[in-house]
Amino acid sequence: MRPVMSLFGGVVLIAVGVLWTLQGLGVVGGSPMTGVTLWALVGPVVALVGIGFMLRGRRPPDRHT
Repeated sequence: MRPVMSLFGGVVLIAVGVLWTLQGLGVVGGSPMTGVTLWALVGPVVALVGIGFMLRGRRPPDRHT
């Protein structure tokens, strides 16, 4: 995956993970997900995957010469 796409995907996943966590904790309302513990658990996992994408996007590509 290209580094820019990996970084962008990581940012999106982190944002979604934070939103899901806040909805699961009941901080953000207006959704059927509000107050559901499952989303408070899934959100941080998604955010961690996003961090992994960002770290992978920051690494220089391997050059086999």
